[in-house]
Amino acid sequence: MIAINVENLVKKYRNGVQALDGISLTVGSGEIFSLLGQNGAGKSTLINVLTTYLRPTFGKVTMFGKDVYEEATEIRSRIACVAQRTSIDSHLSLSENMMFQSKLYKIRKIEAKQRMETLIACFGLERYLKYPVSSYSGGVKRRLDIALNMMSNPKILFLDEPTVGMDIQSRMAMWQMMKKIRADFGTTIFLTTHYLEEADQLSDTICIMKDGKEAAQGTPHALRNYLRQDVVEISFDSKERAKDSFRRITNTFGLERTNLRSEKIIINSPKSGEDLVHVSRFLLEEQITFMGINILQPSLDDVFIRLTGKQMGVS
Repeated sequence: MIAINVENLVKKYRNGVQALDGISLTVGSGEIFSLLGQNGAGKSTLINVLTTYLRPTFGKVTMFGKDVYEEATEIRSRIACVAQRTSIDSHLSLSENMMFQSKLYKIRKIEAKQRMETLIACFGLERYLKYPVSSYSGGVKRRLDIALNMMSNPKILFLDEPTVGMDIQSRMAMWQMMKKIRADFGTTIFLTTHYLEEADQLSDTICIMKDGKEAAQGTPHALRNYLRQDVVEISFDSKERAKDSFRRITNTFGLERTNLRSEKIIINSPKSGEDLVHVSRFLLEEQITFMGINILQPSLDDVFIRLTGKQMGVS
């Protein structure tokens, strides 16, 4: 089932700035969908449109088959959005924050308490119950903020750069929590992030935005295949040995396909599986001593740079 469908979405502000320029995308129910793009690519505007804060200039958005603007009240009851700024009240306790959230959504008290206990256990917040919220670390506050938004049992959870500013251990803990939300609650997660590794680790689907449009959309594997630039990499025990072997290898595989990088020889390969066999046989027959041979795919960084012309996080 399709959770979100965006068709030819355009948003032009009164000052003339066009933030969205005909973007289209599809998010499947129960998947983790990551949106990548430079600052100014239109990510925040898209999130605001999807969460009904902004009305688009043109285009159509449906969630679970319902028009976001014709049936906005019903849509809002089925989604939650965790912004970069936490929505926690530091003057309330952890449980008071969660129960207050339940009142906003008019959840019955008995049901709210049951849901709160489930979320506290799921998010590993039990040991923080006796401490004031103001003393929580940034990572714990972020976990609590997501737990608050899960009190309404949303079908779609929007997360705007949820791990920004966290150390790697906290980020990895957050990744596990997102996977758990999807697995335990069946929630569709729509994630914006500046971390390519994060998108690669978490996502079923990734959309790369540029200038208000989708530059590419697909699975992490499909996007890496987008460049079609697999290489066969041969490793040697020294730069000298690699250099000595380079001429013999280029005579067979062609200078235009082969290059020398320190103690490695790289062979560009449109048919990497066949070339791996061919190269391995050649090395053995020619008695060329090498340390290892393997096939490499382009990284998401390579794909992002190719599509946007910039490195992630560089304006």
